Amino acid sequence: MHLLGGDVMPRRALTDRFCASAKAAEGEVQTDYYDESSPGLALRVSGRSKTWTYFFTWSGRRVRMTLGTYPATSLATARTRADEARAELEAGHDPRSALAKPETLKAICEEWATREAGRLRTGKDRHAALVRLVYPALGARSIGDLRRSDIIRLLDRIEDERGAVMADRTLAIVRRVFNWHASRSDDFRSPIVRGMARVRTHERARARTLTDDELRIVWRTAESQGAFGRMVRFLLLTGARRSEAAAMRWTELDGSDWTLPAARNKTNQDLLRPLSPQALAVLGKPTGEFVFTNNGAGPIRGFDPLKVRFDRATGPMDRWILHDLRRTSRSLMSRAGVPTDHAERVLGHVIGGIRGVYDRHEYHDEKREALAKLARLIDRIVQGKPTLVTLQRVAPERSV
Repeated sequence: MHLLGGDVMPRRALTDRFCASAKAAEGEVQTDYYDESSPGLALRVSGRSKTWTYFFTWSGRRVRMTLGTYPATSLATARTRADEARAELEAGHDPRSALAKPETLKAICEEWATREAGRLRTGKDRHAALVRLVYPALGARSIGDLRRSDIIRLLDRIEDERGAVMADRTLAIVRRVFNWHASRSDDFRSPIVRGMARVRTHERARARTLTDDELRIVWRTAESQGAFGRMVRFLLLTGARRSEAAAMRWTELDGSDWTLPAARNKTNQDLLRPLSPQALAVLGKPTGEFVFTNNGAGPIRGFDPLKVRFDRATGPMDRWILHDLRRTSRSLMSRAGVPTDHAERVLGHVIGGIRGVYDRHEYHDEKREALAKLARLIDRIVQGKPTLVTLQRVAPERSV
C-alpha cells in the first residue's frame, strides 16, 4: 500500500482563499488540486461543485474516497479526515469501510423523498408520515441493522395508537423506501416480508376482538397493573384510542363529561364523551396533571414493557394489542343494542353523508346512554352473568 498524490501528482499549498475562488483549469471538465501539506488530499473542482477527495492505492489499484464538499467541509476538516484515512491505511484497513458512517434509516428516507417522493401525487403525505411515525422510533438506526422484529414493534405501536389502517399505510411507505434502497445497494436486503400487513380491506370486519372469557381475564389482570391496568379498563369502558387516554388531563374533565381536545383528536374536532360511573371509578385520584401516569409527572409511557408484563400476568392468551380493546368496545355496544350512529359518535368517527354535514346535534344523552349500556354489559360479562345478545350489524371500523 502506498499513497498517491505525494510524489507523482503536482501539489500546491491549499488555502481557504484559494479554495473559495478555485475553478477548473482552462480546457478541463474537472481539476484536482492536491494539497501540499496533506498527501493524497485534493480539492476536485467541477463546474459549480467542489469536493474533497482522498486518493490512495488499495490491493494494487488506485482508488478514491470523498470526504465532503466545500465549503460545508472546511479545509481544516478535510485535512483531519485525510489524516484519519491515512492512519487506517497504515493499520492495514481500507479507509472507505473503516471510516464509513452507517446509513441511517432517516438519511435513506430523506434521500428517497428528494429523488422519488416529488414524482408521487401523495409524496408529501408519505414523507410527513415518515417524519411523524417512523423517525422517532427508528430514524437514527442504521438501515442495514434493522431487523424484522424492529419493523413489527413499530407497526404494533402505530396500530395501538392510530389503528390498523395507519399501520398498514406506514408499512407500505417503508416497504417502498426499502425496495428503492435495495435497488441501489449491493448489500442491503429488506427485512419486510409478505404477511406483515395488519388488516386487509376485505377482512376488516373480522379483526380481533376479545371473547367474553378473554375480557374477564384482561379485566381482572388489570387490577394488579397500576396506572396501565386502570387505562386498560378505561379503554374498554370508553372505546377511546390509547393515545387519547394516555395523554388525558384532569382539566379535560367537567363532572362526568370528558372533552377530548381537537388537537388530540384525529378529526381535529373536540369530542365529548359522557363517562359512565364505572369509567369514572377507574380514573383514581389526581396525583398530578395527567390522569394516567406512572411517574407522577408526565403521561404514562413505556407501553412495550408494560404490555409485556401485563401479558405475562394474564397467562396463555391469543395475541392481542391495545387497539383491540377499542374494537371490542364497539362490538359490545352493538351487542348491548346501541344504535350504530350513537356508537360511532362515541368512538369519534365522522358520520358520512348528509347527516354528517347538517346534523350538528351533540348527541350528549345518546352517548351517555351508549356508554352506560357498554359499562353494564361489561359488568355482567366480568361477573359471569348471562348476557342478552342484540343481533345488529357491526359496521367495520373506519379510518378518520
